[in-house]
Amino acid sequence: MARITAGVATSHIPALGVAVDLGKTAEAYWAPAFAGYEWTRAWQAAEAKPDVVILVFNDHATAFDMKLIPTFAIGCAERFVPADEGWGPRPVPVVEGHPDLAWHIAQSLILDEFDMTIINDMDVDHGLTVPLSMNFGTDAAFTTPAAWPCKVIPLAVNVVTFPPPTGNRCWALGEAVARAVASFPEDLNVQIWGTGGMSHQLQGPRAGLINRDWDNGFLDGLIGDSDRLRHVPHIEYLRETGSEGIEMVMWLVMRGALGRETRLLHRHYHVPASNTAVGHIVLEPVA
Repeated sequence: MARITAGVATSHIPALGVAVDLGKTAEAYWAPAFAGYEWTRAWQAAEAKPDVVILVFNDHATAFDMKLIPTFAIGCAERFVPADEGWGPRPVPVVEGHPDLAWHIAQSLILDEFDMTIINDMDVDHGLTVPLSMNFGTDAAFTTPAAWPCKVIPLAVNVVTFPPPTGNRCWALGEAVARAVASFPEDLNVQIWGTGGMSHQLQGPRAGLINRDWDNGFLDGLIGDSDRLRHVPHIEYLRETGSEGIEMVMWLVMRGALGRETRLLHRHYHVPASNTAVGHIVLEPVA
């Protein structure tokens, strides 16, 4: 059967993608941010080698706008094209989906009483492509590979328009995703990634807010057998991490899918990168 072997969480800061695309990853400003992904890239290539990544992300008014705002949506297409976010698509490979597993997960989640939106045609923006660049770059310059090394199932979460789902609901969705994957008969090595965050605010009097202590406490809470993070209320994210810090609830989908207890494999935190804190963690489930 299919199995979830690891969880990865990472910021999806668009400027990181720009640094990759323009060959700036070794520059003094960017190098410390990228250094924290060197372990992960080596581990992915030599040891982890996932067949499929379920990538939890949020769309940034590319595929969805105020006309259509699904709380949870799953991409079931054969392929997903990098989106034009106003300055042309990123020069990265088309994202190849895994329709059989995606449709199986969609059916399982809906029968498990999650009201999923099913997407058969969607361009994907930096929320999805930047994490792929950070985890699968092929050399010290993070050169983009000719093709991504695995299939990807996009799982979009609304954290842009109020009300976003609670952390508890995201954690429960991760648990349901794990049940769905475990019931798929094909032998597949599956990872689940949570993306977005960490603390940041892009507008208003608190623009540029970064809360190192809260961010690192959140990283601590992903490790081991505690489930305290699923109970953090929206107002705490807003107060402590800025208006865009709510993206971290997407990391809880990943954590919920890993089961009762996790083991830390790798951790990275760096400030600043653009106007955001870079957070990254790699976990494995404890059987």
